[in-house]
Amino acid sequence: MKRMLCQALAAALLAGAGTVAMAANDGQVRANQLLASDPEYRETWQEAIKGEERLPDWVINLSGSAPLQMSAVTEDGEQYLVGPLCESEGNCTYKRLVVAFSWDKDDAYGMLVEVPEGLPSDKSPTRHADYRWLGKPDEGMKAMLQEQLKRDPNWY
Repeated sequence: MKRMLCQALAAALLAGAGTVAMAANDGQVRANQLLASDPEYRETWQEAIKGEERLPDWVINLSGSAPLQMSAVTEDGEQYLVGPLCESEGNCTYKRLVVAFSWDKDDAYGMLVEVPEGLPSDKSPTRHADYRWLGKPDEGMKAMLQEQLKRDPNWY
């Protein structure tokens, strides 16, 4: 009896530790590591960009530079893993992507933002940017992706 109780207690502790480990891991991945971390992310992203024409390789493969870790964001009552990606480390001002994956990995969305290169520093990138939506986001998702972009202190 005592042994069964100890086994049950150990199982409960392990289950709780797994939950804590998952919570602690939230946000520990960067967008450029996501597709390699789980095949479900790759399948979902490929479905989101299916039919899109002339996407750069760094967007197709999420292989650019990721300046920040991804974070958990709630939109319309659902959890998403959201993060930024840039074409390259030095080119985030002109070519960037904000991606969002649903917690269950069934849906993915993106906002590709391109600003004309060589834009004078006194010109607001916001006013000169072109936005391209990936994954057919609704208005709430579009607003959430735009809000993530606005958090960048270099975006005005």
